Amino acid sequence: MITLVKFGGSLITDKNVASSYRQAIVERLAQEIQAARTANPNMQLIIGNGSGSFGHVEAAKYGTMAGVESAEDWLGFTKVAAVASEIGQYVAQTLSAADIPVLRVQPSASVIARDGLIQAMALDNIQTALTRGLVPLVHGDVAFDHVRGGTITSTETVFSYLAKHLPVERILLLGTEDGVYDAEKRTISHITAENLESYRAALGGSDGIDVTGGMLTKVMDMLTLASVRPGLQVRVMNGTVPDLLTNTLLYKSSPGTLITH
Repeated sequence: MITLVKFGGSLITDKNVASSYRQAIVERLAQEIQAARTANPNMQLIIGNGSGSFGHVEAAKYGTMAGVESAEDWLGFTKVAAVASEIGQYVAQTLSAADIPVLRVQPSASVIARDGLIQAMALDNIQTALTRGLVPLVHGDVAFDHVRGGTITSTETVFSYLAKHLPVERILLLGTEDGVYDAEKRTISHITAENLESYRAALGGSDGIDVTGGMLTKVMDMLTLASVRPGLQVRVMNGTVPDLLTNTLLYKSSPGTLITH
């Protein structure tokens, strides 16, 4: 079974400062992942990283999420692709430096969307990489879209597609908070389709610029995914706490907010 791990954009960048990569945080996360892989050599992982202050700033400038039509729009499309690739390469280099056999898979080269939803994604290379013990790395990116011309494909959207088409057991979403908070800023231990309404008002947007939606959008996306993948567990957790990722990957800890159907 496969575990998907997302390094949130708010965790690995300062989302209020353009192109600000928090390398020290990713270095620690890489070491924690490698420690888990050493303890369990059969672990299958796919890592995803948010674009944070790289892609979101450019995407907001050109309105890429809504669609791409004019020559200026398409210029913006390429600029968003460039900065998304830049942060993806930074993450890949940091993971590689920790001896993780990471392989970048760019959504812009492998995804076709229709009105913002992924219609197809090339999965053969990802599946082959996993069988060879490699760790695929995906990220938020631009994508060609049959309705909008072009759009933004978030890491969560890519994860959703992967979870629907691959044997994914867990999704770990790492951010800077302990989990999803209620109105009193307490960590919600478990969110399901049945109790979502009681928390909806508390699930606002995100700090900084995020063109793909805030926490409410992410929670609803994960609930939708959990409904079509029986047994899938999604966990929103704090990526700033040392060793928490290692312990969670090894089933020694159950932090943050669990999201299930």
